[in-house]
Amino acid sequence: MIATTPHRRSITDTSQSTFAQSKSINIGDCQWTEGFWAKKFRQCEEVMIPYMGALLQGDIGHAYNNFKIAAGLMQGEAKGMLWHDGDFYKWMEAAIHVYGNTGNESVIAGFDDIIKVIGQAQEADGYLSTHVQIKGLGRWTKVTNHELYNSGHLITGACLHFRVTGKTNWLDIAIKHADYLGDVFEPQTEALARFGFNPSQIMALVELYRTTGEKRYLKLAETFVNMRGAVPLELHPSVPYWFTGDQCQMKTPLRQETEATGHAVTGMYLYAGAADVYAETGEKELLDALKRIWSSAIERKMYITGALGQVHHGARDDQNMIHEGFVDDYLMPNSTAYNETCANIANAMFNWRMLSITGEAKYAEIIELVLFNSALVGISADGKHYFYANPLRMTHGAREYTNDPDCTESAEREPYIPCFCCPPNLVRTIAKVSGWAYSLREDGIAINLYGGNKLKTTFLDGAQIELAQVTDYPWEGRVEVQIKACPDAPFSLYARIPAWAEGTRVFINGTEVNEPVAPGTFLRLYRGWRAGDRLTLEMPMEPRLVEGHPRIEEVRNQVAVMRGPLVYCIESPDLPEGTSILDVYLSGDHPLRPVHQRELLGGITTISAELKLRKHPDAGMYHRMQRPEWERRDASFVPYYAWSNRGKSEMTVWVPVLWS
Repeated sequence: MIATTPHRRSITDTSQSTFAQSKSINIGDCQWTEGFWAKKFRQCEEVMIPYMGALLQGDIGHAYNNFKIAAGLMQGEAKGMLWHDGDFYKWMEAAIHVYGNTGNESVIAGFDDIIKVIGQAQEADGYLSTHVQIKGLGRWTKVTNHELYNSGHLITGACLHFRVTGKTNWLDIAIKHADYLGDVFEPQTEALARFGFNPSQIMALVELYRTTGEKRYLKLAETFVNMRGAVPLELHPSVPYWFTGDQCQMKTPLRQETEATGHAVTGMYLYAGAADVYAETGEKELLDALKRIWSSAIERKMYITGALGQVHHGARDDQNMIHEGFVDDYLMPNSTAYNETCANIANAMFNWRMLSITGEAKYAEIIELVLFNSALVGISADGKHYFYANPLRMTHGAREYTNDPDCTESAEREPYIPCFCCPPNLVRTIAKVSGWAYSLREDGIAINLYGGNKLKTTFLDGAQIELAQVTDYPWEGRVEVQIKACPDAPFSLYARIPAWAEGTRVFINGTEVNEPVAPGTFLRLYRGWRAGDRLTLEMPMEPRLVEGHPRIEEVRNQVAVMRGPLVYCIESPDLPEGTSILDVYLSGDHPLRPVHQRELLGGITTISAELKLRKHPDAGMYHRMQRPEWERRDASFVPYYAWSNRGKSEMTVWVPVLWS
């Protein structure tokens, strides 16, 4: 056992990372107090985690049963997907995050018994992946067995568990497993070079290095980065034909890569892991590559909701078959958009790390966009139903994959998805997002995300600070930051001004600041602060119409409605009965009016708009156009994340617009 000292550092812990410009706060330093995220966190604690735990420990989810079978404690077959171990670890991680913030022991009740079973399932040499063990598949025979994906979540969960509880029972299992991985992969044999395709293990190994101080884990993480694109693309027995080309980011060495390519989840996990490695090593070539990849993914392949993964099946060129991933620039289908919830969350994970190593506000912008839109849409208002794929348009008969056995492309959220990677990923994100709200800077603290919260943390120089945010964001644009306690010496508050928030006004104790307020940047306010000081942001929240780049053919002559960080959509429950979403046009001259509805879907702000409805003739694929007849209607747009909570419905984010 490696000597370690328990602490409450977060996942991802950049507090000691030499090349991170923004350092992470500790678990529990920031806690939601009221408003949007406080409600979501409370629901996570009281509903999401217990409901999911019952699934995964019962016969439906079966994940815990797999560990018992592998441990010889029960008879049966492995059920779920090959990566189901990782899903179980993510649920445990979510519960530990909640416990770390609240001290509510009920959310981790029984974890010692669970960890004991996991340890019993582990092989003597450290190997652990229950499906491979139970089915006798043979270790490292196919890249699609997802063994390293399971490894990554095993190690990440163990690091967090140790930091929050101080117990080493799970960490001992993780260290034994990581040492085994080092024995297998450090020789860097060509036959094993492609096995890290779903690379949660890179982030995890860096985190294990941060937990234990053992550099061999950082070296192993870097080895997995180095192996990308290091071997010929010819088929190896471990690689199925649909994993040729760039599907698993193996065509080009990472340091030479110029674009986001292949499977969106595995790509973002790779880029996030490489960013973790950079935070510790400072290798410029690695950072340069990550910035190029970020530009490709965010500026040319990302949906307005922050979602990634344009297609379920497709091709980037004649040599690159793609599944669940990136294709050409600006090729952005709406109805068939895949946008796996895990890919969207991984987008936020990558941007969190880029924010940490650069301190640039544009990365926080994407984190917020994802959280409020393409991540949160993955779970229902009741916290018990899930989306896997997240299109921007749903029409009856066009995307109702009712025969999809994995429920990955359902027309409605499902109470259980056999491919269960997304639900626990989202729940653990909701559980830990308070840790993303602030970052420590060399001369002070940065406010990354807005929401009612309280913060008590320690500056990098050891001084204590206490803040409180009072706000109804994202429904309102007024945020008041109250200084509760602070050092006597001057320090900086960095307030993020969202890129959409043109015209933001900033006040200190009621007096408007003289510094330029530039959207898309952090506003640095350096002064001698005192307890009782108030920093107030007034961000305009008028609804706005957004259009896409002209090369995005599917949205030409259409607009999306946004307000603050939220993307809105029009849904059939808000239209006359029998109206297709394809009959909807927006009256561009009519004002858009926000209306807060406290009783609707837990309390949301809708946007009232004038629509014009056109009945399209059912006259075949092509027909002669006749002068349209219009029916004027008032209707409400709802936040995209909140759609599909009122029964099976049609929905669209993008609508054609008519101007008088």
